[in-house]
Amino acid sequence: MAIRVYKPTTNARRNMSVNLHAEVTKKTPEKSLLRPLKRRGGRNNQGKVTVRGRGGGHKRRYRVIDFRRQKDDMAATVIGIEYDPNRSCHIALLEYGDGVRRYILAPQQLTDGDTVESSRQGIEPKPGNCMPLRFIPTGLTVHNIEFEPGKGGKLCRSAGSGARLSNR
Repeated sequence: MAIRVYKPTTNARRNMSVNLHAEVTKKTPEKSLLRPLKRRGGRNNQGKVTVRGRGGGHKRRYRVIDFRRQKDDMAATVIGIEYDPNRSCHIALLEYGDGVRRYILAPQQLTDGDTVESSRQGIEPKPGNCMPLRFIPTGLTVHNIEFEPGKGGKLCRSAGSGARLSNR
């Protein structure tokens, strides 16, 4: 991840840094995986302002993310890494062997052209692969962890976060 650290030319610039998004390879989102994202702007269900100072900002669309990864034993190719305005981490667009496209949370070291897979049996533990925790070797850092099998990932979903598997 490329991060630019600014020189302290003013007090506001002191200790300031920004992400350069060097990993992003695809600029436009996949239209079939977009949904409208309704903005609330500090209003409740009656439309009355309950929180002042909210509102404005750029119009956003929600990218549908596959947190469950239930297409087992089918290899998928990474088409591109995209920026997602709704979350802090980047997302990866996958295309499976049957032509279905889905978004997943992009782990570090995942690039275009990589092949990822999900399985309920043991497969090679590499970035992007999805498998039960009992098949992952200890000491490996994992992300997007499920509380209950089949319910979808709930833990370690933000950028740079991960959990280290220490024991069983």
